Amino acid sequence: MTATLSTEEIAALVTPDRVHRRVYTDPAIFDLEMARIFGRCWIFLVHESQIAKAGDFFVTRLGREEVIVSRDQHGAIHAVVNRCTHRGAQVCTAHAGNTASFVCPYHAWQYRLDGALINLPHRASLPDSFDIKDPRFSLARVPRIASYRGFVFGCMAEATPSLEAFLGPMTAALDNIVDRSPSRHIQQAGGIFRQEYRGNWKLHHENANDIMHAGFVHESSVAAARGDKRDYSQPAYDLHQTHTQLLSNGFALKDWLATGLWGTEGGHTYMGGFYKSGVLSPERNDPTWLAYRARLVASHGEDKARAIIGLDRFNNLIYPNISVNAQYQQVRVVQPLAPDRTRIVAMCFRLDDAPDEMYQRAVRFLTNLNSPASMIFCDDMEIFERCQRGFASEERDWIDLSRGMGREKTVEAGTLEADGTSELAMRAQYAAWKRYMVAA
Repeated sequence: MTATLSTEEIAALVTPDRVHRRVYTDPAIFDLEMARIFGRCWIFLVHESQIAKAGDFFVTRLGREEVIVSRDQHGAIHAVVNRCTHRGAQVCTAHAGNTASFVCPYHAWQYRLDGALINLPHRASLPDSFDIKDPRFSLARVPRIASYRGFVFGCMAEATPSLEAFLGPMTAALDNIVDRSPSRHIQQAGGIFRQEYRGNWKLHHENANDIMHAGFVHESSVAAARGDKRDYSQPAYDLHQTHTQLLSNGFALKDWLATGLWGTEGGHTYMGGFYKSGVLSPERNDPTWLAYRARLVASHGEDKARAIIGLDRFNNLIYPNISVNAQYQQVRVVQPLAPDRTRIVAMCFRLDDAPDEMYQRAVRFLTNLNSPASMIFCDDMEIFERCQRGFASEERDWIDLSRGMGREKTVEAGTLEADGTSELAMRAQYAAWKRYMVAA
């Protein structure tokens, strides 16, 4: 199917102010995205703390491929495709664990952590020409692995820019989540949420930095928070964190205008922080925060600590598959499964040497925003599915992305800024999409 799509046909699907509905629905487009975007970009795989010990492994996705990321006895990190080279069975079915080797459950072919075949039953039944050391019988390897501040990315392309060059200005988001630890060390902790919606993967990205949707899509949870008549000047078990998260989506025009939005030529986007009061505000005076801040200052110094805390950004989207909320220790991963099926993986991190209450707040933030019980994310997924159903209509082919167009300003080379009423983020994402998709 992909061979029938010419460069001109692909390019015509995206203009500066709109996109064609085919980019969400066409299986041939999806196939090309997996090859030309997820097959060429650096894709986040795992945090090093998730494979901290020799033998630790974590199963994730890189485009179409399910991959196993592991650490061997020498400390090296490997990523191999989770497909036996004998009869094609899935080798590993666990999400994570620790092992000395991988053994296929079908015919017991055994592989080293780096993917090399090391054993199999009844070798005498194989032809004399069979060579266990032949690379054809090793698990397929992800060609390139690189780590930035403990965040491990993989790339299927042999010749692309380095990971750091690919990240560009988004290194600030990864720096910030790590530097928020007084010891400059973080670890993924607690449970991981995995949810799927019946919609295209790009819908998540568009929504992540669409500031204007919040007051409408999340109206029910905002109304519930506003209708709560309890005295919020009094202490609560979570210092009113849940109430703050629900209420903060009640954006008005002044909030849209005051919240900044940024888009880069790499397709990376982010918005300004909007939690301005209570336990989630950038600076506060509750005992847990003051104790944490004191440790941060003792480690980094006052000026550095102030700069770390002062980086108030939300939904740092590293195109095409990871969103980072550094100040709340959150990471969300987008995994395309089909043109109309997407998995979202959400996790939180513990800041080493910070008060344990900081981690507990991160867990609550994750639960409130990204869990199956979330009053917020369930709204988003419902909208994604309604959009996907709407794209089936042939009455109108184009989706408009023109809001705020022409009012952006350049803040540095390759980065544009706009206020929160703009659809700058979507336009930046689709400009990058088009560059990747039409490249030979």
